[in-house]
Amino acid sequence: MNMELDEMKQAWLALNQQLAQQQTLSWQIFRTHQAERLRRGVRPLLWGQSLQLLLGIAMALWGIGFWSSHLHIWQAMACGIAMQVFGTLAIIFPARVLSLAQTIDYAAPVLEIQRRLAQLRAWRVKVEAPVFAVLGSLIWIPAMLMLFQYAADRAGVDLWSQLSHSLTWLLPCAVLSLVFVGIAYALICRLGFRRQLEDSFAGNSVKRAEAMLEEIARFERE
Repeated sequence: MNMELDEMKQAWLALNQQLAQQQTLSWQIFRTHQAERLRRGVRPLLWGQSLQLLLGIAMALWGIGFWSSHLHIWQAMACGIAMQVFGTLAIIFPARVLSLAQTIDYAAPVLEIQRRLAQLRAWRVKVEAPVFAVLGSLIWIPAMLMLFQYAADRAGVDLWSQLSHSLTWLLPCAVLSLVFVGIAYALICRLGFRRQLEDSFAGNSVKRAEAMLEEIARFERE
């Protein structure tokens, strides 16, 4: 009887070990699958930011080429420099996003990945979005004047003497653009859609990754 009990205990222990090994293997397979899903889910963000970085390079080069060819016209130089600054920021900000995304280790614990994603979300929502909301509402003015300058160069006329009276309207237009952005943001927050706005700033890739991490966390708890 004692030998039978010992054999049953050994068989039970062996079964428990097999179940534990199977559970560990299943968990590793699940995490590997989820890590690949996370990686695929973030790729659209990386592609979009790469395209934005290329666009920033093009804008910065446009600004440099413009002001360097209009050194004799300070107004044109100012427009070109403004475009160069905007293009430079359009390089720095996506480069920062790409850098934050590259630091995410999808095989790390869920809390660590969530912390990295939270940093990425905070950068996009609290820094990138406000800066480009303000600058984007103003950059159309130097861009428009640069295009007018090209037309004036071809026609051989002095653009700035022609626009001397119209330029006084540019500052009010810039102020109205900023006011419109502020009113739109305040209205969205007032209506209770601030979270949806922040989600749109963060991007669909970040939202999908956060949802998948919540799924993994629930699986771990269960």
